[in-house]
Amino acid sequence: MSTANSYSIPTQSRRIDQLLDRYGESHLNPRNELIHFVAIPLIMVSLVGMMFALHPYAAYAFVAASMFYYARLSLVFFFTMLVWSLAMFGVIFVLGSKVFPVSATVFILAWVLQFIGHRIEGKKPSFFEDIQYLWVGPLFVVSKLFLKLGIRW
Repeated sequence: MSTANSYSIPTQSRRIDQLLDRYGESHLNPRNELIHFVAIPLIMVSLVGMMFALHPYAAYAFVAASMFYYARLSLVFFFTMLVWSLAMFGVIFVLGSKVFPVSATVFILAWVLQFIGHRIEGKKPSFFEDIQYLWVGPLFVVSKLFLKLGIRW
């Protein structure tokens, strides 16, 4: 059975539960968690926005690869992230010609917030250990919401 975050199922630990547990170990401080709940979605939309500004196909390819990763972990998370991705593209389309400057500014400010959160936490970001945690971060945010709503992934 799992650690403090209770992501694991009693019979066996799935890969998604292991990843969320490990990610959760460096996100225990409530202030750091709150910062992540704001900064992670901002980083996601701004990163895809900057890619879209460079070339729309770069953004589409990145999101498609991310969806493949999420589908391998959990269909519930896959569908959730698919809906989130569609919403992100909606924001990007609304920004129009301002997508790059707005995205770049938001990206920088959100990462500053992330590092402030980890300073508060006293632990380094998980992606310093393994790059895939950049994709697990959004699932961590969603998993906290799902736990409150009683949704199992």
